[in-house]
Amino acid sequence: METSQTYRYERAKAQVKELKEFYSHLIIYCLMVVVFFIINYYTTPFPWAIFPTVGWGIGVFSHAFHVFRWNPFFGRDWEKRKIEEIINKDKF
Repeated sequence: METSQTYRYERAKAQVKELKEFYSHLIIYCLMVVVFFIINYYTTPFPWAIFPTVGWGIGVFSHAFHVFRWNPFFGRDWEKRKIEEIINKDKF
């Protein structure tokens, strides 16, 4: 029983660490986007700040998908549904 409790505690601790790292990443991203657009505004009329903003934004979304364990292609029960589908196909 005690090892189960310790295991759950360690997993929760690791998840909190991942959340903390994600929120730090998100805050730095938001601050840097503002910096990019301010520099862009004062240096050139070409909106170059869009490129690092979009590129880094993809990284932030990817990080969020990992941390919040969200996968739009394979949902939580995707594997179970796929197994049942294959079993049902084999019946006939």
